Amino acid sequence: MSNHQLAQGRTQVAGELTRESWRRPWYAQLVAYVVAVLVTVPAVWICDWLLSGFHAGPPGGPLLFAAVLGLVGVVAQPILVGLAVRLGWIGVLLLAFVGQALVVFITAWLLPMVTLDDYWSALVVAIVVGLVGTILWWVGSAGTSQVLVGRLVSSHRRRPTVVEDPDVDGVLFVQIDGVPFPVLQMAVTAGTVPTMTRWIRSGSHVMTEWTPKLPATTPASQMGILHGVIDGIPAFRWYDRARDKVMVANKPADAAVIEADLSTGRGLLVDDGVSISNLFTGDAPAAVLTMSRRVRGGELAQRAVANFVVNPSGLTRALSRSVSELIRDRFQAKRAIRRDVQPRCERSWETALLRSVTNGALRDLNTILVAEHMLRGTRSIYVDYVDYDEVAHHAGVLRPESLEALEAVDAVLHQLELVAAAAPRRYRFVILSDHGQSQGATFADRYGEDLATLVARLADSNVAASDDSVEGWGRTQALVDELASPDSMGGRRMASASRAMDKSSRNQPDQVTPGTGDSGPVSERSADRSATGEETFHVFGSGNLGLIYVRGEKERLDRAALDRRFPGLVEGLARHPGVGFVVVTDAEGPVALGNHGSHRLDDGRIEGADPLVPFGPYAPGFVQRVAHRPEAPDIYVNSLIDPGTEEVAAFEGLVGCHGGLGGWQDRASAVIPVDLPFPTERVVGADAMHVALCAILRRCGHREDIAYDGAAPPAEPASVDALALEDGRG
Repeated sequence: MSNHQLAQGRTQVAGELTRESWRRPWYAQLVAYVVAVLVTVPAVWICDWLLSGFHAGPPGGPLLFAAVLGLVGVVAQPILVGLAVRLGWIGVLLLAFVGQALVVFITAWLLPMVTLDDYWSALVVAIVVGLVGTILWWVGSAGTSQVLVGRLVSSHRRRPTVVEDPDVDGVLFVQIDGVPFPVLQMAVTAGTVPTMTRWIRSGSHVMTEWTPKLPATTPASQMGILHGVIDGIPAFRWYDRARDKVMVANKPADAAVIEADLSTGRGLLVDDGVSISNLFTGDAPAAVLTMSRRVRGGELAQRAVANFVVNPSGLTRALSRSVSELIRDRFQAKRAIRRDVQPRCERSWETALLRSVTNGALRDLNTILVAEHMLRGTRSIYVDYVDYDEVAHHAGVLRPESLEALEAVDAVLHQLELVAAAAPRRYRFVILSDHGQSQGATFADRYGEDLATLVARLADSNVAASDDSVEGWGRTQALVDELASPDSMGGRRMASASRAMDKSSRNQPDQVTPGTGDSGPVSERSADRSATGEETFHVFGSGNLGLIYVRGEKERLDRAALDRRFPGLVEGLARHPGVGFVVVTDAEGPVALGNHGSHRLDDGRIEGADPLVPFGPYAPGFVQRVAHRPEAPDIYVNSLIDPGTEEVAAFEGLVGCHGGLGGWQDRASAVIPVDLPFPTERVVGADAMHVALCAILRRCGHREDIAYDGAAPPAEPASVDALALEDGRG
């Protein structure tokens, strides 16, 4: 038997075993109902004891109330969901707050021995029932994944979807944001990610490393993966000379402009795909929680969320987990200070709130949206789980809380694996990270001044600085934007809230003036120092990659112009102990300058010590490519790398960072089914990864009407291998 047949057999056996979990005869369903009633009874007792406005009657009242409550919930759910969908997203929100209370009201009305005084008593009963039920179900089932998706799957099994092309395999792309290959490799070895470990150890999947190009950041990588284009995005934030504005990739308006500028119209998801919780759509016909949001999720997304919130265990689970994440973050932050864990950065209430959203409610929301589309037979799905990335930014790449976040995403994979067993088509799971992360004390903590202050001092000029971490806020705003659908009741109010968030979190540059004595971390700056429009420079921090623009210039300034206008700036940056290299252009082309030498990027000529050697063999090619791009800054700055620890110094207030070169940030990971085509050589560049993923889709029967995948053939050997697979030669 061939390896391909063996792997296929393993996959089929696993699928059949999983399907058994959803094939429940009537008596099994009756047992499940009885168990649910028994689980609800303690919650009813608690409410009867605590609430003066609720009483369940004689000794048998709580049991009878729990039994009828379960039946009313089953009958009322489709009615409430249908009503919520008709009202749009605002109806879904109302359902979350009044749906379960209404079920409690109806149950109390049906039972004469039950008294219920008011709405608030009903709401408390609903919350307590959901909370106690969630806890007892979790304890009784060891946290089983069916709790989240079981009702959704059961509903679809009663009304199964029939697809026109069941022989075409669906493909689920799961992006585990920011996970470096060494971290995933250690987690698989330790068995702390049991789902991926099982796949890899069984031989159904293979774990591999791939290398994103510079910049190693989500906007560039995801544009490359989803659209096949990596040029045009020099960092997470940059100054657009043509538009004379700061572009921030996770701001919906800017993301829409970026995608409109760069999309080829032949993205990864163009063939009946859906984009969920991404920066860009991949040209998908439908997109939910997607920053560029040219299209919305529509009724399908609303129905999925409505089914979730009408289930007390679903809504209570999301809320309780969000609160839990908030409390855990504050405890872990204080513990790190008490133990003097190094390196570390400031972990504020703001970062804790962001974590509670991304790793709490948003994770469950993404999961039910993916599950709904799988059960409807959507051909390709791409979803981004940012849990690990969000925690590792502020805690570190190997800290326990970061690894716990990775473990939680692995549990999501198991949930989706169970959903796939009940889906109308077979689904193939492709797991990948968009980049890795590097760790280290921040530049400001190491040297007493941040990059903007250093530039202001060396150039004796005012600087507009943008280096606060805003990556997480985009996810929250995307959720508000999704609720702001113009065709739904209350949509205009949500749109106003979205605009207010955009204005308040726009990350407008701070003004830095030479000689102000700003020597503290970025987070400690005075709040009233905002850009006035009179500053000479724009300075951006994107991980350990710094971008310096002279404001008002329509073209990049060369070394001679910079030295003439700002004597000592370039030389001072290159010789700073915290800088690995700076990149400028002169009459001979782009050059990388370091403390003790230079590297001419076009001809490879080196004088003195080559500043790019510590950053690996790909560094010259990566830096040369971005240095020739029209969107490149006047000066690129890449921080040092510690040769012993591989730590870097972020220009943002983050202990775990990505964006530049050095460390694990360009060591991304992928877990691929062994029987699907994938390059045998290392994939280099997100554009090459796009070609490889398109080859997987073609093998599964997708993209038959798409003439070519990718904007331009990438040049790396791995890309050539991928193209050979695309043409059927691999």
